[in-house]
Amino acid sequence: MNKKNIKLLIEYDGTNYCGWQRQTDDPSIQEALEEAIFEVTGENVTVTGSGRTDSRVHALGQVANFHTSSKIPADKFRMVLNGVLERDIVVKDSKEVDFNFHACDHAKGKEYKYIIYNGKIRSAIKRNYSYFINQELNLEDMEYALKFFIGRHDFRGFMATGSSIKGTVRTITDAYLVKNEDMIEITIKGTGFLYNMVRIIAGTLIDVGRGKIDKFDIEKIIESRDRIKAGHTADAKGLYLSKVFY
Repeated sequence: MNKKNIKLLIEYDGTNYCGWQRQTDDPSIQEALEEAIFEVTGENVTVTGSGRTDSRVHALGQVANFHTSSKIPADKFRMVLNGVLERDIVVKDSKEVDFNFHACDHAKGKEYKYIIYNGKIRSAIKRNYSYFINQELNLEDMEYALKFFIGRHDFRGFMATGSSIKGTVRTITDAYLVKNEDMIEITIKGTGFLYNMVRIIAGTLIDVGRGKIDKFDIEKIIESRDRIKAGHTADAKGLYLSKVFY
């Protein structure tokens, strides 16, 4: 039987998951999708994501693909998978693509959003979907600092320690922030990202907003390639993979 390649567009609440990648003991998004596909097709498949997201990180537009011999029409996978998935994972779209399409290898870039709840009192509703900062933040200084990240730089200083990756040069194509009442949304687009890079950039911007890091020092911090000189790593629950570009 001829196989086809199905591309999925996925949204998920990462609160109750160890991240995208399947783990031995903890529930993952990949595992949940593979089990749902087995339930509707009877096939053991491997679902390939555009990249990993960590524990408690969310996605608005994760992309994945898998190969199947199922007779289910490609556009119907959205409906049948949503019928068996937990409510914190939703397939927003499904379609057949070229058999050689690979969600990770063929990705040309990604867009991430980081959400800060800058209120005076913690929120019961927003606690799993934003990083609560109750100190006043200087938004103008944060906006100024954010512009230094745009371009092609060696972001070694904005990578989590212990990462084994060799090449640390990445390109940020756009970055901006918007405040709506107590919510601050940072958007960062790039051709690739290092481990925890967006969270460290967000934490650094927060430290700028708090006055702990001078906005004029960001360029020097990037050039130093020194993780210690950058800001703290912002909480995972404020991070969203919003788009993948092909």
